[in-house]
Amino acid sequence: MTPPEKHIHDADLAAGLRVTWVGLAVNLLLVGLKLWGGIIGRSQALIADAVHSVSDLFSDAVVLLGLRWGRKEADEDHPFGHGRIETIASLIVGLLLLVVGIGIAYNAVLSIYTHQASSPTLLAIVAAAASILIKEAMYWYTVIVGRRINSMAVIANAWHHRSDAMSSVAVLIGVAIVYFKPAWYLADAIAAVLVSFFILRVSTGLTWSAFKELADTAPDRALLREIRETAQSVTGAREIHDVMARRSGPYLLVELHVVVDKSITVEQGHAISKDVEHHLLHEIKGLRRVITHIDPDTKDHRESSKDT
Repeated sequence: MTPPEKHIHDADLAAGLRVTWVGLAVNLLLVGLKLWGGIIGRSQALIADAVHSVSDLFSDAVVLLGLRWGRKEADEDHPFGHGRIETIASLIVGLLLLVVGIGIAYNAVLSIYTHQASSPTLLAIVAAAASILIKEAMYWYTVIVGRRINSMAVIANAWHHRSDAMSSVAVLIGVAIVYFKPAWYLADAIAAVLVSFFILRVSTGLTWSAFKELADTAPDRALLREIRETAQSVTGAREIHDVMARRSGPYLLVELHVVVDKSITVEQGHAISKDVEHHLLHEIKGLRRVITHIDPDTKDHRESSKDT
């Protein structure tokens, strides 16, 4: 059973696409700003940060494709929907963040090892500061929308914005220290190493979450207990057992058994199962599909079910 909330689905999709398109436009602007500031301001760190921002463009493209395909309605070839496409998109974003984090760490360690010096100007400091403010604003805008529409891919992209902001923080600190204290020319590389650890921690968390979903890992016990208790509250549902759930992108898919009085008609049992489905779909956030199986409430049934 699918809830009658297509208008909400369409609004969520539009919001996710809109925030991602805004992010893509901002990333294009920042790539140009950082390249200009790095070349004119003589900052190798800012030029490297511009290259980092290019990865954000790829991330935006992946999320756009994931949202566009992942939120399509179920069809004959995808009877459970296309939600896993969005999960794959978030996995790609997480892996991309992982590569970016490793790259920043490698380049920073290499700069420390080779004692690579730089002589940035005030323009590089201004460009790095502007990047931080813009990308942090994009993080909050994107993560708020991602949480509201329950999109792992959009939330992953929000963390990509923040990783860019954090790398710009490293650039700003390093460039500012070198600008005011030229003898401390390794400061930007040291700061970049610290930021890379933050990026790697976020990327591994996103990648692991997406991997668990693709592996059909069950949600936490608290959610399963909430599903069981919500279904149990429906009149006529004497017992709820064999509750199974899995995630598919932003959606939750559930199967469960409903025990009813053995003396009622098939039609009455069917009505109870539909009441359970309807109640769950409207009470459990993100629930998209419910499959119920009716069991008669008899002692013989319970004993036989234990033997099978």
